[in-house]
Amino acid sequence: MSASASRLTTRRAGTVIALAAGTVLLAAGAASAHVTVHPESYAKGATDGVLTFRVPNEEDTAFTTKVQVFLPTDHPVLGVLVHPQDGWTAKVTTTKLKTPVKTDDGTITEAASEITFSGGKIGAGQYEDFDVAFGQLPDDTGQLVFKTLQTYSDGKVARWIEEPSGGDEPENPAPVLKLTAGDAGGAPAAARTATAATTAKAADAGDSTARGLGIAGLVVGVIGLAAAAFALVRSRGARS
Repeated sequence: MSASASRLTTRRAGTVIALAAGTVLLAAGAASAHVTVHPESYAKGATDGVLTFRVPNEEDTAFTTKVQVFLPTDHPVLGVLVHPQDGWTAKVTTTKLKTPVKTDDGTITEAASEITFSGGKIGAGQYEDFDVAFGQLPDDTGQLVFKTLQTYSDGKVARWIEEPSGGDEPENPAPVLKLTAGDAGGAPAAARTATAATTAKAADAGDSTARGLGIAGLVVGVIGLAAAAFALVRSRGARS
């Protein structure tokens, strides 16, 4: 193959690789552009926690100006409080429950059904985190689906309302919080996993440090013995 043909082949290969990488990045961006809730899981019946709704702006020429998060009322989230957000106004709408919920503090007959954030702006390539505190999560379901509407300055409304079905993610997925069996008064499952991983890493690091110090001590000892032997040989040589 000539040098010019080789260079052409190399350029074509580079172009194909770049296009493939770009396609992967675009696909990843599209998959992560919807509204999500964090953490992804909590224990059933968890108390005194915080849910964070992350809202990315997927439009290049319009701002996100309103976000409406709908909370399920068949499995209600009790004691909802909204964290103040600079530039945004939050409105919590409550609904009378068809089935009241009995708690240690009494019977709850109303719960939040919608939270609307408005007045602010999320620009292109940006996102906003909206924090919502809760008093108690339900303990009679395996997940909570928070259907969400995202309104843009040009009037477009992104409807993140589709519930997951099987193993495939829908085109317009709603934020979903998994509810797991566990300590209702403890940290989210994801946080417990992260803590365990951090502890394990710290233990591994401690073991590695101890082993390193031990090896270093042996090396220093060997060097010391070698120096002593060398000094002894020189001393005997000088006397002779």
